[in-house]
Amino acid sequence: MKILVVCLGNICRSPLGEGILKSKLPENFVVDSVGTISMHEGKKPDERSIEIAKNHGIDISNQRSRPITKADLENFDHIYCMDLSVYEDVISMAKNEEQRKKISLFLEAAGNNGENNEVPDPYWGNLADFENVYQMIDEASSKIAQKLVN
Repeated sequence: MKILVVCLGNICRSPLGEGILKSKLPENFVVDSVGTISMHEGKKPDERSIEIAKNHGIDISNQRSRPITKADLENFDHIYCMDLSVYEDVISMAKNEEQRKKISLFLEAAGNNGENNEVPDPYWGNLADFENVYQMIDEASSKIAQKLVN
């Protein structure tokens, strides 16, 4: 099973999603993360994401940002987007219904339906905003992992 987590720049939310999901899934699962823009390509996650993950026993410091490609839509089984604009960007890349079915909002995949289905971008915030995002992703990742493993 191959899972892709997507946010805008692949330096805040999706690296956390990748690290947290990896920590909750068996080793035969592949988890990766990407962004819809290439602005941070090759860069490490935001230092605040690295710090928050480290505070929770997860090392994401070796991850590197990369933009999503059309091949990703072929190669991954599930593609989880952090917010609606990211979701719309990824959906627009899908070439068929099979690919569209793979794509969902991260929080909706965890069972959150309704108004609270986006993970906010903490980039312009402070460490408390990153901690809040970590908690959201951690809770959702537990639910996603449970669904995928069972």
